[in-house]
Amino acid sequence: MSAEEPQDEQDDDDLQYFVRIGQTDLDGTKSVERSLIEMNGIGRRTARIIADKAGVDRTATFGRLDDDAIDAVVEKVEEYADEVPDWLTNRQNDFYTGETTHEVGNELQMSRRYDINRMKMISSYKGVRHKKGQKVRGQRTKSTGRTEGTIGVNVEEIREQEAEEAAEEGDE
Repeated sequence: MSAEEPQDEQDDDDLQYFVRIGQTDLDGTKSVERSLIEMNGIGRRTARIIADKAGVDRTATFGRLDDDAIDAVVEKVEEYADEVPDWLTNRQNDFYTGETTHEVGNELQMSRRYDINRMKMISSYKGVRHKKGQKVRGQRTKSTGRTEGTIGVNVEEIREQEAEEAAEEGDE
């Protein structure tokens, strides 16, 4: 057992617990594919494509890769939109620039927020639904998505009110 402990310490020395891509810290103890999935804008398929294009084993622990391999993954994340067809990107024909890009991290959240604000300003159907806080994509609203505290009729409160009214009438 004593032979295993130094080996674990050596493995821990080589391991980077956090790998930073853009403004996101990724978990270095997970595989390359699973840690890339944690980033906004990158799903399973995209993570696989990035790992393959970077020439990295997608099942390898991300924190144990050498710096050159990590730099290759970072580069492929940044150049993803240039290397794949347009239908694999998440931002096709941008409203303002007309370009096709693939946004990740905070850029994706900001562009989504700008799109929602633009829909609200022009009062499109989706914008009006966003303003009112209702469901936007055609979901059912008759029985779900209720934001008020009470659903249905509270019988106990009605009985208490009737009892109070009856007591007031009896006192008069």
